[in-house]
Amino acid sequence: MDIRSDSLKDKSVLITGAARRIGASMATCLHEQGMNIIVHYRQSAEPAKTLCEKLNQKRSNSARLCQGDLNTVSDCEKIASDAIETFGQLDALINNASAFFPTPVGEATHSDWEELLNVNLKAPFFLSQACTPSLREQHGAIINLTDIYAEKPLAGHPIYSASKAGLLSLTRSLSQELSPEIRVNAVAPGAILWPEAGESEAVQTHILSRTPLNRLGDPLDIAQTVLFLLRDAPFITGQVINVDGGRTAIP
Repeated sequence: MDIRSDSLKDKSVLITGAARRIGASMATCLHEQGMNIIVHYRQSAEPAKTLCEKLNQKRSNSARLCQGDLNTVSDCEKIASDAIETFGQLDALINNASAFFPTPVGEATHSDWEELLNVNLKAPFFLSQACTPSLREQHGAIINLTDIYAEKPLAGHPIYSASKAGLLSLTRSLSQELSPEIRVNAVAPGAILWPEAGESEAVQTHILSRTPLNRLGDPLDIAQTVLFLLRDAPFITGQVINVDGGRTAIP
């Protein structure tokens, strides 16, 4: 995908965790640019179905559902196989699905470790591996959703932070492994949406006070950055773009 004008029309993209929040925003944004969307979900069946129907109303047969877990290699291989078969090719993979919860030292369990590492690091690698043949044929792209905490770890979340640091390293490694046919980049969100479990007012205030733009971002900020990397950046690979309102610029 190295032609800037209309380069995304009729291209297909698999977005993991696409049913809601940032995933749904990316799906909508890329669909508006002419892409066919494979909406992956694990448990969010109704939001995924609603999104898919909405996209297909705008352009018939341009969005399909793909349900699957991300815990095992076989799960990832099945999702990749289904995605490639859906539109006959795969031009882009966006590893968006993520698990996030605190794991303070002294309280973390082995199951916590497995869940966070499986979803945040293991799945992106094995999905990328399974999608590589089709992506290579299409001279496609992989985009990983990391986190600013990959480089500045979040207190009380050592396993989550480590999993995202691993994904950042994986991005750079795959960019070397898969060049020149496949570009691999990452987008690292800052404060875009508060966690679904909620966040105390004190924590919200602290986070915003450490964000130079002094506000939350919007899921569209991430979607448009992904769009830039897919459509307008044919000479960018192995990079991470922080979309964080300037937060990582603060020492």
